[in-house]
Amino acid sequence: MTRSNAREIAVQLIFSLSFGERDAQSLLESQLTPERFQELTQEMPLYAQFPNEKQLQYIKEVVKGVFAHGPELDDYISRYAVGWSFSRIPRMAAAIMRTAMYEVLYMPEIPNAAAINEAVEIAKNYEPQEVVSFINGILGSFVRAEFSDTPPKPEKSARTELADGEGKD
Repeated sequence: MTRSNAREIAVQLIFSLSFGERDAQSLLESQLTPERFQELTQEMPLYAQFPNEKQLQYIKEVVKGVFAHGPELDDYISRYAVGWSFSRIPRMAAAIMRTAMYEVLYMPEIPNAAAINEAVEIAKNYEPQEVVSFINGILGSFVRAEFSDTPPKPEKSARTELADGEGKD
């Protein structure tokens, strides 16, 4: 499994959290099991391989982090979604942006460009092109405005494999 796949699984879990029925910990406990992956692999090939320990750690960190920082992340989305009220933004688009913004703000080992590029690639699987462009624009504006005085993180490949538990993007 790649970091990209782990990120997309995290986005799907964050999307599930947007319905407000569970907290992050109970959702992770019920969804991050080999049995649940086996059930889901019928519907989505993304779940064909269960994450290794490093990938599980990444998924848990992102899901718990987005859950804990939800109001802050939603505030950033609202601030940069000029002309849009947050309630008009599709839930999957919000989950994708929350994930990328969390990575930018709280995971310094992930280059900003990788977080944005991966968000855009995931969005292409779920949203029409105009929403993909909207996501890209918001994330780009967010990084340029919030980190204008900070040297950019070194850019690496956003598609680094983590099959052996090695490498980061």
